[in-house]
Amino acid sequence: MDDLHIRPARPDELPAVLEFWAAAAEGTSISDDLAGVAGLVTRDPGALLLAERDDLLVGTVIAGFDGWRCHLYRLAVHPEQRRRGVATALLTAAEERFVALGGRRGDAMVLDRNDRARAAWRAAGYTPEDHWTRWVKPLARRSRDV
Repeated sequence: MDDLHIRPARPDELPAVLEFWAAAAEGTSISDDLAGVAGLVTRDPGALLLAERDDLLVGTVIAGFDGWRCHLYRLAVHPEQRRRGVATALLTAAEERFVALGGRRGDAMVLDRNDRARAAWRAAGYTPEDHWTRWVKPLARRSRDV
């Protein structure tokens, strides 16, 4: 895996990241637009990690730390790059980031219907908590919905 490079995203790369998610990620979020991702990168420049192989984007993960909790979102690997260590390398980088920031536990948002993702998260040592349910309330419309 010496050919895999992981680094934080730059603001000029965000349109390409959104295109990547459209092709490689499962589901969408209210924040999956340029304004949402730019807000993340502006607030926390190290949160959006990119995996590159041969100068091509092959994976992403958002490793957000709010000073209290470590949140993982948008773990996505290009379909042709799956089962080649990309997700493992991204999660290792995210976990190292969390430890360096003082984080104690990582939590991941995983779609219930995405069996492949659930298996990958379980293989990485993550387990679902059956005593929590995520409650949400959209506070704004996505810019592409306007």
